Amino acid sequence: MESPHLLVIPGSSRTGSFNLALARAAGRMAEAQGARVRLMDLRALALPLYDGDLEASQGVPAQVGELIDAIAAADAVLVVTPEYNGFPTPLVINAFDWLSRASASGTRPAGLKAVGGKPTGLLSASPGPLGGLRSMNFLRQYLQMNHAMIVHPRQFALSRAGEAFDAAGELKDEKTREAVAGVVGSLLAFAVALRAP
Repeated sequence: MESPHLLVIPGSSRTGSFNLALARAAGRMAEAQGARVRLMDLRALALPLYDGDLEASQGVPAQVGELIDAIAAADAVLVVTPEYNGFPTPLVINAFDWLSRASASGTRPAGLKAVGGKPTGLLSASPGPLGGLRSMNFLRQYLQMNHAMIVHPRQFALSRAGEAFDAAGELKDEKTREAVAGVVGSLLAFAVALRAP
């Protein structure tokens, strides 16, 4: 059977982002478990803030198609996002809001068709003691209810993220590494089970 394909979507692309570091670490763990991994940079898509008037006058931005293609090609999606005032980042929400407005085009499915039923995992990181847990809980509801994604029950919130990584970007604590690898491994196993004939 072909190796599972995992799309990793960091919810922050800023310089020094703990969640970008966690996304990269999770991606390496997935590769070590035999997966093919793609890291998606939402900021590089340069999507405007969703606006119904903008959509009516100019349509859905063409770069939304890149996100749809990446999700459609993946067996599973791993979203790694911090929390802004307890909520997922605007970068993530805005991208998925635009995706939900995209119709099918040629061989490309509609945005909601691409994400519907897609196995999805959640990780978060924060300098605070909760590790972005509130953000994950809201994001779980948003992706399940509005996009029909199948969000895996296993998740992990990395607290005190400012102390969690070494100079090479690796997680220093063994229990933390095991927790992240566990989320990744269970998501990949779930995705493989769903695609089995």
